[in-house]
Amino acid sequence: MQRLIQDIKTGQFSRMYLLYGEEGYLRKQYRDKLKEAIIGDDNMNYHYYEGKDIPIGEVIDQAETLPFFAEKRLIVLENSGYFKGGGEALVAYLSSPADTAYFVFVETQVDKRNRLYKTVSSKGCAVEFAIQDEATLKKWILGMIKKENKKISGPALEFLLEKTGTDMENIRRETEKLFCYCLDKEVITEKDIDEICTRRIGNHIFDMVSAIADKKQKKALTLYYELLAQKEPPMRILFLIARQFNLLLQVKELKGKGYQNKAIGEKVGLPGFIAGKYVTQASRFEKAKIREALEACVAAEEAVKTGKMNDNISVEMLIVSYSS
Repeated sequence: MQRLIQDIKTGQFSRMYLLYGEEGYLRKQYRDKLKEAIIGDDNMNYHYYEGKDIPIGEVIDQAETLPFFAEKRLIVLENSGYFKGGGEALVAYLSSPADTAYFVFVETQVDKRNRLYKTVSSKGCAVEFAIQDEATLKKWILGMIKKENKKISGPALEFLLEKTGTDMENIRRETEKLFCYCLDKEVITEKDIDEICTRRIGNHIFDMVSAIADKKQKKALTLYYELLAQKEPPMRILFLIARQFNLLLQVKELKGKGYQNKAIGEKVGLPGFIAGKYVTQASRFEKAKIREALEACVAAEEAVKTGKMNDNISVEMLIVSYSS
């Protein structure tokens, strides 16, 4: 990351960059910063490709074409999938690209054994943008709040993160809504956050499973009906419930082996401060009960796909069964 920031600051660029990882907001931010630093608003010498099956031959032809009244030609490839497989022609070309060609690759996932990954990371600069930890997110949010000349308490900041999750793009959208709502207020309160910030579906599912664990059937069903009112398809809700129970099973097994919350989070793909909540929730279920619930999710899906049961009723019966 430091090298990337330094390159942008000094204007001494590598011929190729790879920006990858789960944090989409940072990937896009640094993609745009690189574009601005390398080529500015020169759209005649800028080429953007996105998605699978990007024509590598065309990309190479663009790279070999001399820039029009400029020193650089910038080519951006986003979500190509070539860093997980394919792209051999691009690997061969990048071993000796045109002196005027610069490349920026943007991917969510990569395979570090992939030849294209090895080529770009050895000849250029590869930067991973992972989901940010709690301290980093809080610092970033506080920076935005300070810029708006507003204040927020520690508990309110915690509540905001609980509401928004860890996705930085979602946090940015929700804080912008919050700033508009609190236009004439100096201090942002938990009440403000609760009234204006949208609760993510993942939080709804977490609360629903908590209600199931506590045998609070009415609350669990209310949360389910709220999701239906938000036009969430029952089968997507079922998938997310199954995913939640699967995470709880993994968390419970890792906790039983003596792993701490941070290590558990790393192994199952959860930030450390969220992993603690999952550990607490998992402790309220017996391991056998979690397995049973997972099997029930599979059975419910099969019942819908074979036409034995309506999708809405299938999910509702699952919730009723485990919250009774």
